[in-house]
Amino acid sequence: MGMRFKDRTDAGHRLAAALPQLRERPDTILLGLARGGIPVAASAAASLYQPYGAVLVRKLGIPGREETAFGALAWSNGRIVRILNRPLLERMFRHGISRESLDAVENRERTELLRRVDSYPRVGFDVAGKTVVLVDDGLATGATMRAAIEAVRAGGPATVITAVPVASLEAQASIARACELAFSLYTPGKFRAVGSFYEHFEQLSDDDAVKLLQEAG
Repeated sequence: MGMRFKDRTDAGHRLAAALPQLRERPDTILLGLARGGIPVAASAAASLYQPYGAVLVRKLGIPGREETAFGALAWSNGRIVRILNRPLLERMFRHGISRESLDAVENRERTELLRRVDSYPRVGFDVAGKTVVLVDDGLATGATMRAAIEAVRAGGPATVITAVPVASLEAQASIARACELAFSLYTPGKFRAVGSFYEHFEQLSDDDAVKLLQEAG
């Protein structure tokens, strides 16, 4: 299969090793996409001697095929950003998926996003003039990462970098157009699910994520 990671901690260590230019770089912060990106960011930040926190994101999944995103939401400093894959939406409408069902998905995900705003520490940062490194455990469609980029852009960072262990070719190309540097350790020609590139890829709970963020403080 090519490159595989033991777990998200291993992936973070390997990301940090590939990005030595970020080690102890002034005015830099790593932000993991909640939830799966948080342990990757925590591991990478420890190796790079950098602070870390989180960006709250929610994928908007197609009803009945939730792993496929038609868009995403991201929250940063009081602002929710929504991005949509409009060509995919048009195809969905032609195949009989109703706008009402998609609105229901978005309403549910907005509610969850705002719940996490109230319960997750270290999600509000002054990023003005800083180098912001957005970290996730992998990119399949790139929808949540694109939303995260737009959300942090509103804070006026000097540079936005994305760093992931693995990405699909399509997601990597999309993200590269949206930020100053898009880095992936592995971009396979044949991409399945993000979890297929890990030996251990357990679902993180809110408690897991909150504990990691509290340790960052």
